[in-house]
Amino acid sequence: MENRATKTRIAENVEPVTVPPARAPLVGYDSVARWLLVFVLAAGVYFFHGFLVPVLAALVIGFASWPLYRRLRTALGGGDTWPASVALVLVLSFLIVPIVLASLYATKEIRVWAAWVVDANTVGAAVPLWIQDLPVIGSSVAEQWTRYLSHPGGVGEVVQAISGSNVGNIYRGLLVVGTSTFQAFLTLLFLLITLFFVYRDGDRLVAQLDRMGERVLPERWERVSRIVPMTISSTVMGMTIIAIGEGVVLGVAYWLAGVPSPVTLGIITGVMALIPGGAPLSFTLVSIYLVAAGAPINAAALFIWGSTELFIVDKTLRPKLVGGPIKLPFLPTFFGLIGGVKTMGFLGLFLGPVLMALLVSIWREWLYDAQSDKAQAEPKPTIITP
Repeated sequence: MENRATKTRIAENVEPVTVPPARAPLVGYDSVARWLLVFVLAAGVYFFHGFLVPVLAALVIGFASWPLYRRLRTALGGGDTWPASVALVLVLSFLIVPIVLASLYATKEIRVWAAWVVDANTVGAAVPLWIQDLPVIGSSVAEQWTRYLSHPGGVGEVVQAISGSNVGNIYRGLLVVGTSTFQAFLTLLFLLITLFFVYRDGDRLVAQLDRMGERVLPERWERVSRIVPMTISSTVMGMTIIAIGEGVVLGVAYWLAGVPSPVTLGIITGVMALIPGGAPLSFTLVSIYLVAAGAPINAAALFIWGSTELFIVDKTLRPKLVGGPIKLPFLPTFFGLIGGVKTMGFLGLFLGPVLMALLVSIWREWLYDAQSDKAQAEPKPTIITP
């Protein structure tokens, strides 16, 4: 009892301890986490920006071919590594290897053109007979050719006026194209490695992107996540793959018609096919050349071949691959091609239009949402019935 009473008296005499309030942090933990994430992403972009192009190319190929890959995976009995390996071999065999071989062969043809330009600049270029035989404009074009190109140094003056570089620098640049082969090989290797993991881990990657997208864009992510794959697939199938096919088909037609440098002209036609109206312009100009060169039958056959091929593609293949034509305006397509080549090199021919189509699709989606919100905000008229 005495001990209990003593403890009671001691407790009554003890003064209460005041705990100072916790100081609020100068910067919130959420802000620190966000800025740290931004810093890590910026550092990653800085250190790995050289691999950005092959990664984007692998993602575009993966997105565009994902429905076909799912069918392949089902046919092979499921799994991850084995179907991804088979899909990678197929992409390498039917897409990358033909493009690389055609590019190497076209480089040889372009070097022949460059050598002719250097010789013509040294001694002067005589007017070709096929230019003199052009209907209507042949004489005027031949006159301008004689005025500007027939004297020694004339080709260099024209090239200098157009491009700002002299013929010698351009020729030396073409000769050293082979020095960048190792860099191109590394880029291609990294693209294939990335594409393999996109195929193998694509489902998990999409699930992670969905979780992040729902946090960043909680109201719009469902629609954006549906638009992005459809846009990429439609652009690749409706523009890139069909353009490659048109380049191959018309390149074969050029070879059969006896046109010089058919591989290079086929590649140029394929690039022009990415632009609306580019393919018919290409084979029409080549047909005019054949008429001027004294081969009107070959010219007529080439023109009929090209027209028939375009009709078949636009009326049958394009709707089956895409479900309808790609309604991408001319100016965004042109900017995508030029900007893609300038910033990404050869792969920019394919990545530029895809990225531009993606931007146009997102822009149209935002405009649609704005119009929908405006329509909902407008007051509805009240109908008074007697």
